[in-house]
Amino acid sequence: MTMPADAEPFVHPALFYRDQRDYLAGTVPFVLEGLAADEPVAVAVPGENLSLLRAELGDDARRVRLLDMTEAGRNPGRIIPRVLRAFADAHPGERRVRIIGEPIWAGRSGTEYPACAQHEALINHAFTGRTVTVLCPYDVVRLDPRVVADARATHPVVIEDGVGGTSDAYAPDRIVALYNEPLTAPERAAVFSFDAEGLPDARHFATGLAAGHGLAGERLEDLALAVAELTTNSVVHGGGTGTLRIWAEGRQVVCEVSDRGEIKDPLAGRRPPAPEQIGGRGLLLVHCVADLTRVHTGPDGTTVRFYLGG
Repeated sequence: MTMPADAEPFVHPALFYRDQRDYLAGTVPFVLEGLAADEPVAVAVPGENLSLLRAELGDDARRVRLLDMTEAGRNPGRIIPRVLRAFADAHPGERRVRIIGEPIWAGRSGTEYPACAQHEALINHAFTGRTVTVLCPYDVVRLDPRVVADARATHPVVIEDGVGGTSDAYAPDRIVALYNEPLTAPERAAVFSFDAEGLPDARHFATGLAAGHGLAGERLEDLALAVAELTTNSVVHGGGTGTLRIWAEGRQVVCEVSDRGEIKDPLAGRRPPAPEQIGGRGLLLVHCVADLTRVHTGPDGTTVRFYLGG
């Protein structure tokens, strides 16, 4: 493939593909070029495409970090800290790091998509100045045209038919703002208002209801941890009080915490903490344990909603 020259060390192209032949033509040379240059290479794509690439790479696949994105990136909010940054940060001072990341596939739900689009936009801020290339494949046949249009806004370079060109639609901050959507809980949601003294009661309220909805074991512990982190954040950073809501959607339990604070940093919860950092891990922990996290924030307050299945 050919791409336009780019003065920035970080490169973030979208690869538009229509079939397996397109997919392999756009991804295999990218991997092999990295291996030939002794660059660290990772591939995080959905299982079907992962198997396709593994078979095509043959013995070379053993030199690549291979991850099933449907597992590693089930929650889009943890892809930057736990997949992309985790791999790039493990290779400091080396040559260019290459990653294929496919966070959006045809099986993603409409509930998940806003978080996926924001993730793709925020990659550009998370890797500013880093000598890293993150190649993001998009199935333009099976994905909604809106998704393909958003990809042009979240990627400075778009590769079509083997040729890369600058995207005239590139506007990642617009996508972050566009999908900063208000979150409205259903009327059936159970509600609990809390302050500093009520933090233990809020956690017990959530775990009791979640257990009644069928959540158990480690997943119930994950919910307790996430609720504890978010309610504590509300007390410390969100005006001292907050509101917890919980309900069931199909096989998932949904919790959300609302308060009067505003998250000013769009990468909050998406940066791996520095070793010496004290605190500031709450939202990151929620991203890591939840199946999906949605956030709406603004001058009137913040709502963080997370989903957990059994």
